Amino acid sequence: MARHSILILILTVALLVGLGMTMLASTSFFTEEGGGEDYVTLWKQAIWVGISFFVCMVMALIDYNRWYQWRWWLFAGAIVGLALCYEWHLAELLGYKAVLAHRVNGATRWIGFQSLNLQPSELAKIALIMAMAGWFATHQQLEQTFKAGLLKPSLILGVIVLLIGCEVDLGNAAVATMVGAGIMFVAGTRIRYFVILGTLAATALLVGIKFAPNRLERVMAIFDLERFKDGIGLQQWVSWLAFGSGGLEGRGLGEGRMKLSYLPEAHTDFIFPMVGEELGLWGTIGTVVVFVFLVFSGMCISAYAPNRFGKLLGFGLTFLLGLEALINMGVTTALLPNKGLPLPFVSYGGSSLLAAMMAIGILINIHRQGVHLAWDDLPVIRRNKRWTPQL
Repeated sequence: MARHSILILILTVALLVGLGMTMLASTSFFTEEGGGEDYVTLWKQAIWVGISFFVCMVMALIDYNRWYQWRWWLFAGAIVGLALCYEWHLAELLGYKAVLAHRVNGATRWIGFQSLNLQPSELAKIALIMAMAGWFATHQQLEQTFKAGLLKPSLILGVIVLLIGCEVDLGNAAVATMVGAGIMFVAGTRIRYFVILGTLAATALLVGIKFAPNRLERVMAIFDLERFKDGIGLQQWVSWLAFGSGGLEGRGLGEGRMKLSYLPEAHTDFIFPMVGEELGLWGTIGTVVVFVFLVFSGMCISAYAPNRFGKLLGFGLTFLLGLEALINMGVTTALLPNKGLPLPFVSYGGSSLLAAMMAIGILINIHRQGVHLAWDDLPVIRRNKRWTPQL
């Protein structure tokens, strides 16, 4: 299976990117940004697909062990990128127009010039995975100690989570926390230490909710969506209607109705309901199955990595992609509070696609150097039930 996991990985990514471009062609005509026959968002995404594919190939050619050597430089770069988002607040304080930072819907998550914008938190999550994988690869025999197994990794994780959370981006902060905790768990951190980590995470979440009260309303909305359908729960309510409108077979490509100014962000965070409306239940299930195969193939690649760093790095990247997909689907089906996270490879957005393709490129390189057992190398007991151990 390990030998064929790379083929499954590449096929699933190709299917998801193809689905994303198809749905963008269907929805971008009606977006405020691209409302017209030029399909502005589709062409922009096509450019990002080309850039991301090139970056993926570069990452596939670079020995992934290099990231172990460069991990702290990349971690420092991630901190700088996140810090640049706060230029908006500095500009407000000093009374000048921000040069790099951009504020959208009350959040300062983007930096860039004119139409070329990046969301540093997307790349910071990859740098975080590299740093934590490198830490536990270096301290392999100390992962169950308090200092090396909890305290210092939590500090590494906390820096990134704090910078992302203070951008009023609790969704990505929560994802970074769960990915970091997942790496710690797989690396062998004691279970009882997670009680401490969970308490700190819950405290940080409550503080974030206090300074952003609408987050609490989002939590309440999923328990009584109809009550909040004219306010904070509008997106998820219309998302329900989109899934219901699609039924089993779907209305057909381009025939969806909820994108006609009813569903905000139908081409970004809420593109999954458009899949449900236009491709029906079969399209929805198919998308979920493709993500399951992507995660399965990524985990196979990670399992056969030749060293501990490769195993933890591959696990972290795969877990990140799977978790983001799971949360997006949970949000759009109103099972989770609205967090504003894109669906990897499918939603419109250059930063998300670029980060996801970087992760795929690293996984490809891990596979190229992986330990692949041939049939003759498997334990004999799996091939011959009559075999008995020789004492």
